[in-house]
Amino acid sequence: MGCYLVAGTAGFIGHRVSEFLLADGHIVLGLDDLNDAYDVRVKEWRLNRLLKYPNFVFERLDISKYNELKKWIKKQKVEIDAIFNLAARAGVTQSVTNPWIYVDTNMTGNLNLLEIARHNGIKKFVLASTSSLYGMNPPIPTPESADSDHPMQPYASSKKGAESMCHSYHYLYNLDVTVLRYFTVYGPAGRPDMVMFRFAKWILEDKPVELTGDGSQSRGFTYLDDIARGTILALKPVGFELINLGGHEVISINEMLAILEKKIGKKAKIEYIDRHKADITASLADVTKAKRILGWNPQVNLDQGISNMVQWFIEEKDWIQQVILP
Repeated sequence: MGCYLVAGTAGFIGHRVSEFLLADGHIVLGLDDLNDAYDVRVKEWRLNRLLKYPNFVFERLDISKYNELKKWIKKQKVEIDAIFNLAARAGVTQSVTNPWIYVDTNMTGNLNLLEIARHNGIKKFVLASTSSLYGMNPPIPTPESADSDHPMQPYASSKKGAESMCHSYHYLYNLDVTVLRYFTVYGPAGRPDMVMFRFAKWILEDKPVELTGDGSQSRGFTYLDDIARGTILALKPVGFELINLGGHEVISINEMLAILEKKIGKKAKIEYIDRHKADITASLADVTKAKRILGWNPQVNLDQGISNMVQWFIEEKDWIQQVILP
């Protein structure tokens, strides 16, 4: 049995990683500030699932506040085996509007957790990063060696800074670090600012679907459970590694919309809107490294994954109808 600190435990990926760890009998120290980046009801739904586990310890805490973080860690009378930093201000377009808060959480917050690892003898650190670092026209499929030094939005810039700081702590203090560059993730209890959540909600509620551009842009999608399993596999000692995770099953936005229509049993009422300058046209991950180093193999295909997500929407529709989309 291990003990793991999961920052962002009420987040989309964080809650599923926490749930898997808890189900396996591990102790999870969960941190989340439950901020209003999107409707907090979604975060509360995820958190309530975790609170049912007796081996789950939760604190509402902002990781950018180092003194508060340090005091809380000191109160915990357990030895922490690893830190998962899955706490992030995510979202490409929102970061253009308010870049400062992205620096606070994604850079300062990450530094604070690295300091916690350093001063508490925690040997393993897993950082959630992003495929947005690869820019507008990366090679397809995109390997980890592709250029990531020219981020196009403050969100990607803040993640690049976090990655660099992780490498500094690996070099200076021999911290074992796995940086996971997530590609597009989908599944039940997703983020309301992400395309599948928005489309499913709009179709189910007979509201216009806002389709950016002409819908020909493509994304490599991976189901939440596969991402969570890969994140836990990243506990493996690697020294310092950048590893793509997800985005292995590519589909256009138009094709994804057609699948949602079929699963829901309704036609979408489409309203076309201009593409944002910060949006990329295509993403597809080269996950050779994840398979080789972590032994990661996705198990849930798009057809099954979208079915699972739609079923969750139907089961939880009473409160999801109240969720406000960003």
